[in-house]
Amino acid sequence: MKTFAKLLVSILLWSSTVAAKCIPYTEADNRIGDQTCVTGTVVKVAQSKSGTFFLNFCEKYRNCPFTVVVFPSSLKDVGDVRALEGKTIEIFGKITSWRGHAEIVLKDARQLKGEFAKLPPVPKEYDVERKGKFSSTAPKPSKDKAPPQ
Repeated sequence: MKTFAKLLVSILLWSSTVAAKCIPYTEADNRIGDQTCVTGTVVKVAQSKSGTFFLNFCEKYRNCPFTVVVFPSSLKDVGDVRALEGKTIEIFGKITSWRGHAEIVLKDARQLKGEFAKLPPVPKEYDVERKGKFSSTAPKPSKDKAPPQ
């Protein structure tokens, strides 16, 4: 039984050591298909017309070897990713390739580790249905009722 306990402790220590090592974003394209941690400083957070957010690690994103993608449907589980601009992050996930560039899709805040892992929630006025646009929080007048006199 002691041998089993020692083996279990060894495996746990080894796996936590492996998981704790992050590769720089510049090496992510060499690890396509791997489930790993990538680290780097988010230079810019950009948003597409469809409401998808991109965490860019280079000034010229088209020449950058790695990016993080956050789809609008995941924002409620991730938080306000705009807070990551200028911050050094660690993100865990499967590195995939899209149009020749490595990326990790951020679906859950638990994929982020380190100092900036806890993001503020997405603002209440953020409207996923309107593809990432911010909407007014003022209530719309009812069409069925006459205005009060």
